[in-house]
Amino acid sequence: MPSAHRRSATGTTRKLRAYDPDRTRKALIAQVEATADAAHRLTPEQRSLPSGLPGWDVHHLLVHLALQIDAVPKFLSGPEAHARAAEVSLPRWALSNGDVAADLDARTRERAARTQDAPALIDAAVADLEPVLESAVREDLLVPGAFGAMRMLDFTVTRLVELVVHGDDLARATGVAPHLDRQALASTVRVLADALAAKAPGSSVEVRVPPFAVVQCVEGPRHTRGTPPNVVETSPLTWVRLATGREEWARACEDGALTASGERADLGDLLPVLR
Repeated sequence: MPSAHRRSATGTTRKLRAYDPDRTRKALIAQVEATADAAHRLTPEQRSLPSGLPGWDVHHLLVHLALQIDAVPKFLSGPEAHARAAEVSLPRWALSNGDVAADLDARTRERAARTQDAPALIDAAVADLEPVLESAVREDLLVPGAFGAMRMLDFTVTRLVELVVHGDDLARATGVAPHLDRQALASTVRVLADALAAKAPGSSVEVRVPPFAVVQCVEGPRHTRGTPPNVVETSPLTWVRLATGREEWARACEDGALTASGERADLGDLLPVLR
């Protein structure tokens, strides 16, 4: 995946990963359709099950998914951000998302209390999304967000992250798993890996999530050739769960879901990166 240099909200220039608009659009369509399909396969009893998220049942989770889909047309219907506004990168979005978690929780609870049919709410969000799919992946459009202006394409990538993470929540809560689009999963893994690299910059630890991402992080001696002395490797879905607090580092190590070698390879204190 190619990279680009963009100016961050702090004014520093960093090399950031770029996302292909066409692949992102196709991934969004696939993941939204999979989410809607899974929602309609749930029984009323399943929608009342605990979601695994504090204070939310599956009904709340479905409502939250609908709100995440609907955020794309809502952003596109709002004002364009000023061209000189600070631009928020995807790693910054991930690391800052916890700052608005209480507001997102309140909005989800309020809408869930007014909505009996969450699958229908998802259908309505999908219908609103369809006419704006091309605009959803524009790289030249800045839209205002909670942390500053964001490229519309990048904001749509954040929707892939939300759909993948909460689709996995849905699968674990109910056994009904939305199909995970490969590109949506790849984008999610990369956003979360880049967020870790931004949170703990350095080159002493190499984190591998084959086949989607390799990043270096953590201050310390820089490695230049051969096998790095500190290596972490895990699967895409385990990485998503670790990076979002769904899986504990120690348990993943015990279960063999990840391997960590080297004295600096324990990243437990740096996770999660997205709350």
